[in-house]
Amino acid sequence: MSGRKSITVPEIAHKLPVPNACRIANIVVSGAIQPTDPATRAIPDDLAAQCANMFKNLKAVIEAAGGTTEDIIKVNVFIRDRNNREPLNVEWLRMFPDPESRPARHAQPLQVEGPALVLCDFMAVIEERQ
Repeated sequence: MSGRKSITVPEIAHKLPVPNACRIANIVVSGAIQPTDPATRAIPDDLAAQCANMFKNLKAVIEAAGGTTEDIIKVNVFIRDRNNREPLNVEWLRMFPDPESRPARHAQPLQVEGPALVLCDFMAVIEERQ
């Protein structure tokens, strides 16, 4: 057995046979974190609501893997309009308010079909806690 563990959050599970994330030892790598509302599984029309959902879903995935947002070391954001990052930055600062303790972030163009204006993936190293 490899020690690899699939992480799936039922409310935001992928339609394909792909987990939301994968964990080996203390390392967690996610797949695409969608801006889906976990209660309705719908994607809102506006970027601000999509960003709020995306970060809520990111938190659910890292917690399902046994970690917290403090364990996230890198977030890749894919955004349709790279000139409109204000809604993204609002949620980023809400989730990671401490400028001395934020993960690295890289924004890239989102090139998928469908209503998503933003999505992300992340890498985390889960620390042992006392």
